[in-house]
Amino acid sequence: MTRAWLCFADGTRYEGVAYGASGITLGEAVFTTGLTGYQEVLTDPSYCGQLVTMTATQIGVTGCNPHDAESIDDRPKVAGFIVRDASAMAANWRATETLSAYLTRHGVIAIAEVDTREITRHIRDKGAQNAAIGTGNPDDLVDRARAAPSMVGANLVEQVTPKAAYTWTESSGEWLALKGVPGAPPRAAPPERHVVVIDLGIKRNILRTLVDFGCRVTAVPASASASEILALAPDGLFVSNGPGDPAAVTATIATLRELLGQRPTFGICLGHQLLALAAGAQTFKLKFGHRGINQPVRDLTTGRVEITTQNHGFCVDLDSLGGRARSTHVHLNDGTSEGLAIDDADAFSVQYHPESAAGPHDSLYLFQRFMKRIDQHRGFA
Repeated sequence: MTRAWLCFADGTRYEGVAYGASGITLGEAVFTTGLTGYQEVLTDPSYCGQLVTMTATQIGVTGCNPHDAESIDDRPKVAGFIVRDASAMAANWRATETLSAYLTRHGVIAIAEVDTREITRHIRDKGAQNAAIGTGNPDDLVDRARAAPSMVGANLVEQVTPKAAYTWTESSGEWLALKGVPGAPPRAAPPERHVVVIDLGIKRNILRTLVDFGCRVTAVPASASASEILALAPDGLFVSNGPGDPAAVTATIATLRELLGQRPTFGICLGHQLLALAAGAQTFKLKFGHRGINQPVRDLTTGRVEITTQNHGFCVDLDSLGGRARSTHVHLNDGTSEGLAIDDADAFSVQYHPESAAGPHDSLYLFQRFMKRIDQHRGFA
């Protein structure tokens, strides 16, 4: 095994073994608390530019397969991967290759045999910061981490948004929510709703869920103008998740400012932040962010608590709303923004991922709400 290092910009370093592809990689070191779902983590475009630490001890035992990628192009989006105990085998009937083979095939540089609990404590105590993974001199790796650009001010959407518009027809198929689950898609086909998605790095399961709820989906790149979007004659607008600093995505913010009030609008994660910025609010960087599948959120309207999937390092400043939007959901751990409603523009958003089903069905009602808004706008309800 080849010795490798994880070196932080603050000089902290961890010795482990090289895993996955060879070379050196840089990014913002973060952690996620999910016990499973590592292939979804690897391929989530919101992790673009980040070195992701898995807090679960053993990673890779279920291998990888062609079906669980969240990115549209099926490729990993993380800058690097950090694990404690990397399984050398894949023991699952769906697996087609080991995690090691998957990382190597896609050129993802990783490190194993490091104390991921200690790394997580370091990030939690000192904050998310730039780091480097590699097999070279650790002093050089520290210098490279210090010289890497900050996540603050980084427009990473440009790296993951599609080059051109596309249509999406794939549904959840056999994974569709069960009949009788609150908020589940109806069995009977509803009137077709045309939803235009602004793809800032969207996850596949969001698109599948929109199809499950009876939508005809057209996705457009972040560069699409308001006039180009409206020319598609949408019944509703959806603003997706994505990576980087929301305040740096200035062109899309300007586009959303023009679109607010034109059609019912739903935003998730980065989309939540961009809608807030379009409404005149501000965002700020969290110390270490919220990443995992066990994040508690309270719906302020109903008092109901949802267990949610999250992946974000920036947050809407609730004090900056100035009455332009209404807070609808808060994170129970730190009281930060998890949902907004811009009532006079028929727009709403959440910071978490209702399609990821961590609850497992706690948040599907948000898609029902979006459908109801669209139907009301069209005169069907």
